[in-house]
Amino acid sequence: MAFGIKREELKAWKQDVRDGKIAILTHYWIDDRFPDCDSVTKVGCSNMEKLITWGKKYGLKQKWIHKDQKYPHFDLFGEWQKEVLSKEGKWDQIEKFRI
Repeated sequence: MAFGIKREELKAWKQDVRDGKIAILTHYWIDDRFPDCDSVTKVGCSNMEKLITWGKKYGLKQKWIHKDQKYPHFDLFGEWQKEVLSKEGKWDQIEKFRI
């Protein structure tokens, strides 16, 4: 379940992904499999080669890509999430979600 984002933010992320841009969106998230995580960062791009190359610079493995037909993306949480958001300069998302 995702919450804590506005519809416009989600729409913009989806459009950027479809346009082949690297799009980064963080939202609150609850999943019993990950009890210590309350947010997730989705990094998507419809251009798989671009997404794979982007992920490699952070040590992310291609097999970790959620191969959604419309919106392929990495799901990042924990230390991966914090490192990527910091290096990408997404301070607004770090502050908003207290990462």
